[in-house]
Amino acid sequence: MYKFSLWSSGVLLSALSILVCPCAKAETQYVLEKVVEVSRHGVRPPSPDNRSAIEAGSARRWASWQTTDGYLTGHGYTAAWLKGRFERDGYLKAGLLRTGCPAKGDFYVRASPMQRTRATAQAIAEAAFPGCGVVVHSEEKDDPLFHYPPGRASKAEAAAHYQQAFRALGGNVQEAQRRLWPQIAALKQAVCLPQQPCPAFSQRWQLTVWSNGTIGMQGLDTLAAMAETLRLEWSENKPLKDVAFGNVTSQADLVKLLPLLSFKYDYTNDLPGVAKRGASLLMAQIDSALASGINIAPHPSSINSPPDVRWLFYVAHDINIAWLRTMLNFSWQQEDYPHGNIPPGGSLVFERWRLGDKRFIRIYFQAQSLTQLRQLTPLGPTNLPLLTELNFKGCAKTPVGTLCPYQTAMQRIAKNIDPSLRQPVAYPD
Repeated sequence: MYKFSLWSSGVLLSALSILVCPCAKAETQYVLEKVVEVSRHGVRPPSPDNRSAIEAGSARRWASWQTTDGYLTGHGYTAAWLKGRFERDGYLKAGLLRTGCPAKGDFYVRASPMQRTRATAQAIAEAAFPGCGVVVHSEEKDDPLFHYPPGRASKAEAAAHYQQAFRALGGNVQEAQRRLWPQIAALKQAVCLPQQPCPAFSQRWQLTVWSNGTIGMQGLDTLAAMAETLRLEWSENKPLKDVAFGNVTSQADLVKLLPLLSFKYDYTNDLPGVAKRGASLLMAQIDSALASGINIAPHPSSINSPPDVRWLFYVAHDINIAWLRTMLNFSWQQEDYPHGNIPPGGSLVFERWRLGDKRFIRIYFQAQSLTQLRQLTPLGPTNLPLLTELNFKGCAKTPVGTLCPYQTAMQRIAKNIDPSLRQPVAYPD
């Protein structure tokens, strides 16, 4: 993880220039041709299901919000807007975008059907193209791009997913629970009343494979939902008396309560089989989008391709990004966040660059820091988002970031796609 600001070939390049600025002569040779971005929605209250679970698990009511549970807050909208404006400014300097309203072929945004994703998409679109009335595209109900495929998993598939989760746990569920007791105890002290029942913390963890092949960890799932809710309370800039019932007085206090969220992903979502089934369709669309404009024949990874636009933007959920990163074998740890954390508004970005007749792919995860989200810090050269690049054999650092050979990167993107999960995806104008 790093915040962009480094020396390259003895020339000080600002972080924004590294992303996009064609200022120096060497940099003008690099052309940013296309961006495909998958973002998590912005800050929200706990979902209704999560609120029920955490209140039953702690035997007390949690802080109320002014926004409907599960909906994007005004604070979350503004944070997403700040991110969208920062990206827009960068892509203008790179020459990817032009000033004014987007023309056909410039920008397309598609959101999961939920209110928090659609509202986040609207914030991004308005920040990038103010006053242009950019349409946010969304399905009326479950969108196969973002939702786990329906139907029952086969016995073999369910067994394979269980074994992957069991290995991630270390081969013993109860030992994993004992191993994480320091983190569990810290969370218990923050959310439970002294000398009062707090059911979630006495529950024996149990690994479960649901009928569709996804993995649950009864016990840990509720604790992770508590940790996520505390992070959301902080990011919303709630008064300290309303963050963890007044038991968080600083960012350092909060950080100690977050690790169980990461372990929940380690054990239930960041699993090869689950990720392949959950994200093959979306990854195939990303693969096709990155190839569009180059391949004349239909791209083999997808039945149909997304719109051939300069900036293709998907707004989804943290679980979608978790599945995609697992398929890429990509991991990160950024600033005070625990490993693998996907904060509100965090996004996985794929860029296609050209240098002469050679093309490259750059892949990175970017997110606003805990402080930036809480304080709604405007992003710019002196307040950069957190950023981690995917780097593997054959990739090289350049003035525009870590670029990987086009064919090698595309093979990495496509290699874990399950072709049996391909289906047509409609992209209305």
